[in-house]
Amino acid sequence: MELHFAAYGQGEPLILLHGLLGSLDNFHSVSLKLSAQLKVFALDLRNHGRSPHSSEMDYTLMAQDVRSFLERQGVPDALVLGHSMGGKVAMQLALLYPESVRKLIVADIAPHRYPPRHQKILTGMASLDLGHLQTRKEMEAALAPAVPDLGTRQFLLKNVVREGLGAFHWRIGLKEIIQNYLPLTEAVTSDRAFHKPTMFLRGEISDYLVPEDMHSIRRLFPEARLETIPGAGHLLHTENPARFVKSVQDFLLNS
Repeated sequence: MELHFAAYGQGEPLILLHGLLGSLDNFHSVSLKLSAQLKVFALDLRNHGRSPHSSEMDYTLMAQDVRSFLERQGVPDALVLGHSMGGKVAMQLALLYPESVRKLIVADIAPHRYPPRHQKILTGMASLDLGHLQTRKEMEAALAPAVPDLGTRQFLLKNVVREGLGAFHWRIGLKEIIQNYLPLTEAVTSDRAFHKPTMFLRGEISDYLVPEDMHSIRRLFPEARLETIPGAGHLLHTENPARFVKSVQDFLLNS
């Protein structure tokens, strides 16, 4: 699958992979800052953003998508940073194709299985009758019972688009994501470890990645170190972007 992407800057290549229901746009400000020293490729993963939709979706397939992207760009290996679902894609890429990854950063996710905490959100999104909603305010109100937090609703509704004066519709492959959601909660597995420099970043007030997870993480990523982004939750790259960017630069460029 040929993924949609945006490229920024010049230098050593860095791949950015977004989380579930996100897109490369989530990394725009981070991409701009990192592009002062690196060649940044921000990707839309399958069924997300402007990338193609597919009825098949798991971490092995998405890792293969990224590997194919690197081959098309003529990039033999790259620095790789993934957030949440994108972090699991990044981990799977490093484990399947270690020769393609120079250094790995995983943001606020561990390789283990997670409970299906997004099911209510996905059901709420699927229930929206976009063909009869006229404004984003109406969409926000309709989505509120399933997603009480306004900021989260606004984040999700970035995936709604319209062509000209036509009806609103989901740009993402929502049906395909829902069909494949349970595989996306599963663990990243491998019969071999990734032995290159690796950093896990966690949000201080997030419960997705906790210090105790490092015991199991180091079975697959023995060189892994952990850093905490203060005052940040799961969306650590938007909640404390200055510290996030500094941590990424220090690890990729100075270590």
